[in-house]
Amino acid sequence: MSPTTETLTAERILEATEEVLRRHGPAKATVVDVARALGVSHGSVYRHFRTKAALREAVTQRWLDRASGRLAGIAARDSDPETRLRDWLSALFEAKRHKAGDDPELFATFSVLTGENSQVVDQHIADLLGQLTEILRDGVARGVFALDPAVTARAVFDATGRFHDPFYAREWGRPGIQAEFDAVVDLLLRGLRATGGPSKTS
Repeated sequence: MSPTTETLTAERILEATEEVLRRHGPAKATVVDVARALGVSHGSVYRHFRTKAALREAVTQRWLDRASGRLAGIAARDSDPETRLRDWLSALFEAKRHKAGDDPELFATFSVLTGENSQVVDQHIADLLGQLTEILRDGVARGVFALDPAVTARAVFDATGRFHDPFYAREWGRPGIQAEFDAVVDLLLRGLRATGGPSKTS
């Protein structure tokens, strides 16, 4: 049965938009295409998203936030901060690597959309930095880390950019990339440790 305006939800529109983007790419995908995929008028789509730009922004936000729940869960754990930081960085790398490898066409499409929606990207990065800061702040409180949490969160994020910035996506399937990631994280953890603090390698 075709959906009606009563059963049409923002989530269904976003799902259909993602499929339309996968088929047509960001340059050719239109609101009319989305409406046709849902079996509704384009006016019904506009009742949920007032403009094409708003729809593209929302679907970009949804795509960026897909892994955030798992990352937030890792950040909130009551566990060893070093292990938590390593797990968080690993989960971020794995999520990005899966997006690029499992559906390269859609990944390329959303790489274009993130360029259009800098505010959405900035908020996404701010959320990730907040989670990193939470882990590092707990590490300082436990005497494991010895640096300013907010400043260090930005430094850790930038230092691991090769493993989550889409610019480097071509490298993520290369043999040896996991060992290179582990080496970077090991180096970061050694630099973060408080003098005389506990060490996972000692």
